[in-house]
Amino acid sequence: MSIHVNELNKVSITGATGFIGLALVKHLLESKTFDVSAILRQKSELMSAGVEQFEAGDLSELSQADNRNALARHLQHIDTVIHMAARVHVMNDTSADPLAEFRKINVTATLELAKVAAEAGVKRFVFLSSVKVNGESTQPAMPFTENDSPLPEDDYARSKQEAEMGLREIAEETGLEIVIIRLPLVYGPGVKGNFAAMMRWLQKGVPLPLGAVHNQRSLVALDNLVDFIQLCITRPDAANQTFLIADGEDVSTTELLRRVAIACGKRPCLLPVPVSWMRLAAKSLGKTAVADRLFCSLQVDISKARHQLGWKPVVTMQQQLDKCR
Repeated sequence: MSIHVNELNKVSITGATGFIGLALVKHLLESKTFDVSAILRQKSELMSAGVEQFEAGDLSELSQADNRNALARHLQHIDTVIHMAARVHVMNDTSADPLAEFRKINVTATLELAKVAAEAGVKRFVFLSSVKVNGESTQPAMPFTENDSPLPEDDYARSKQEAEMGLREIAEETGLEIVIIRLPLVYGPGVKGNFAAMMRWLQKGVPLPLGAVHNQRSLVALDNLVDFIQLCITRPDAANQTFLIADGEDVSTTELLRRVAIACGKRPCLLPVPVSWMRLAAKSLGKTAVADRLFCSLQVDISKARHQLGWKPVVTMQQQLDKCR
């Protein structure tokens, strides 16, 4: 049931209109070795020409027979499903039961999709997970590895871990090949969220009190990620494996801001405020979680991806940042 490089791979992607999804579709189409389709809630003008768009509706409703049967028919001729659709980390979540909301999309819908895929004869299921399954921070010279015991600290990370566990059970029961990719922060053209906000601040020359942060963070460039996903579609030895992926060049928050500013053609205004002062300020404002992301280290070891699959990053951090202008 393994997939070989010399075959034309029929790939169907959830989350295909998102930041990563659009880049992945473009990358796979340009390789000219994939027949690409997208599993969408509804058809989108964002999708590239030549990509079949299958309207699946809400994936959390796959328990309904009509939805399930329609999706099964779509997947009958698919080799690989790449599942990126998810409920992502939500700041200031106002849900009455946030974990239940995360589970609805990230666990139940994921596992139902995998079951339908297995029943339809799909060979491989590539699941984009999160490094947050490993934990929120690392100690010096102790990067996360695939062999570490999971230590999720929030509901989003718990839902991703539960999905991983369920997928492994489905793989054992059905023979569906599972590939799990745990991601740190992904950046590149079209990035949104905090990274995009950071770029806007630097472009405007806003002074930031982040000139003396000496942590180490792993990130993954969008180009590196989509290249690695393609490898996970085609390589037989990726089957039933979990991988941590990053650029292989970790940076401090201060250094990241400097590099982003250079890419934007700006001179950064970074004030060397002591981290201890900023942590106190963040605590008083109820922003401890934000401070942790700015000041803690989070490093991943990509040795397994390098050695098992022979993968290496295709762009440097600065090359990817230059494309974000």
